[in-house]
Amino acid sequence: MRELITAGVDEVGRGCLAGPVVSAAVILKKGINLNLLKDSKKITFNKREEISEHIKNNSCYAIGIASVKEILNLNILQASLLSMKRAIEKLPVRPGMTLIDGNFAPKGLKNYKTIVNGDEKIKVISAASIVAKVYRDRFMIKLSKKFSNYAWERNFGYGTKAHLSGLKKFGITAHHRKAFKPVHKILSR
Repeated sequence: MRELITAGVDEVGRGCLAGPVVSAAVILKKGINLNLLKDSKKITFNKREEISEHIKNNSCYAIGIASVKEILNLNILQASLLSMKRAIEKLPVRPGMTLIDGNFAPKGLKNYKTIVNGDEKIKVISAASIVAKVYRDRFMIKLSKKFSNYAWERNFGYGTKAHLSGLKKFGITAHHRKAFKPVHKILSR
């Protein structure tokens, strides 16, 4: 009997004030060190980078992105689900089962299970959370070189004190989510 191919899916960046929402879909291979896999939020930046490379070298994976414009047009939940769907569809192998972090799944998906706090409980979802987080963090660090007033290289677009201070002093960029409260407040002045 063939083993069921299982993919883990997670998104990153839902609560950010700037940047896209990014999802990863991962199918682990036999060579993966499962002991390294845990919720990406519980791993230091440098260690996450290292583990992400290990995952990418020992799995099939794909990234899905929903842009700031899509977040504004759809809403953050629907944009997150869109990024997940894109990641799943890009996988080079079709999974027999897809395990998704959270309690919502993209429409039209067959053979899936949503798992609240899945990134803490299920290794393949942990792997997806790490790959997605590293990808998005790198994207925001690159963006921070052009937009240095918002400290994105440290806060990755989340609403930290430094980011909010930059917003108040320098206004918004095309990468800010205009419908999100702190950004919207600045626009409403």
